Amino acid sequence: MDEQRVSGGLWWRHGPPWWHHWAEAERASRWPWLSTALITVFVLGGSRFAAEEQLERAPLDTFARVLLVVAAGLLLWRRRYPVVVVFGTAAATMLYLGAGYPYGPVFVTFALGCFSAIVAGHRKAAWTALGLLWTGHVLVAHWFYQWLPPSGDEAASWGSEGVVGAWGVAIVALAELARTRREQWARERAERAQAARRRADEERLRIARELHDVLAHSISVINVQAGVGLALLDSDLEQARTALTTIKAASKEALGEVRQVLDTLRTPGDAPRAPAPGLDRLPELVEQAASAGLTVEIEGEAPKLAPGTDLAAFRIVQEALTNVVRHSGSRHARVHLAHDDGTTLRLRIDDDGPATGADAGGGGNGLAGMRERAAALGGTIEAGPRPDGGFRVLAVLPLTVKENR
Repeated sequence: MDEQRVSGGLWWRHGPPWWHHWAEAERASRWPWLSTALITVFVLGGSRFAAEEQLERAPLDTFARVLLVVAAGLLLWRRRYPVVVVFGTAAATMLYLGAGYPYGPVFVTFALGCFSAIVAGHRKAAWTALGLLWTGHVLVAHWFYQWLPPSGDEAASWGSEGVVGAWGVAIVALAELARTRREQWARERAERAQAARRRADEERLRIARELHDVLAHSISVINVQAGVGLALLDSDLEQARTALTTIKAASKEALGEVRQVLDTLRTPGDAPRAPAPGLDRLPELVEQAASAGLTVEIEGEAPKLAPGTDLAAFRIVQEALTNVVRHSGSRHARVHLAHDDGTTLRLRIDDDGPATGADAGGGGNGLAGMRERAAALGGTIEAGPRPDGGFRVLAVLPLTVKENR
């Protein structure tokens, strides 16, 4: 039932599938040969049938058929020169009617010319051509008929002019509706394309942020342990062995997390093979920091978190500790966890400094990544030097706000 309703809505908004296939084929062609040929055949055949029913009008001759072919053939240029086509079809139609030939499908050629001009945005030209054609018809039907063929013709009733006027207004109204729908479809296509590009950009940013957080932390640990191993290689083989073991473990963990991110990238939509890390893995961060010579104290406990919030909180703590290892002279850090009435999670990461460079606290992609993670959840990040020395990162993440998907 829902599928039928959805299908019906798509049919109403976008038209039947066969129409789109035909329209795409027509747009792909440089010239609308097929539709123009079909219209020409229809106009010639319909006019012949009309001549058999309207014996009081002038019979179709070579000149009449030439006018019909010209009026229909002009539609071949309706995409490139819609203004020329709408005035050309109006002139051919007026000549056809002025010569006294039978009423019939000749009006179709002008209707399509007018339609194409309005859809292409040339509304003034279409209205002008329609007004000229209607005025010419009034003059022929009520004043010039006595000097024009067929002989013995009488003036048309004024009531018929209302029908002709209504017919013209209907053509213009239909063309205006088609133009509006076409512009709406173009806007919708542009919006869908923009949304797709935005989703792709967000996904690339998410993957880049994830890879940065994984690699920056692990490589920082590896860098510190490599320095320790090199320094102790000749004097303390056991300590050097411990450093190498730490390097092996850190690199293995980094490879595993990178593989998980890349698996998600290769197979979008599939569930990850391993759960995303969360604050329950803080003890692992403490061990990794200890292997890099940093002592970390954990204060407080985090509540049960949604997966997205849990991952963001873990990455924020991980990046903050990585910055302490890389940019601070302190070998001690504190991580404080608190939650206010179950609505917000507060993460505070402190170190006692001093900074070892101008980019203390991390001034590159790491801090920007933390802010992006917090902002995606509606939270905030404050980072900067403390008044009493050292550096502080304070993250406030809402727990009740629905996460972005």
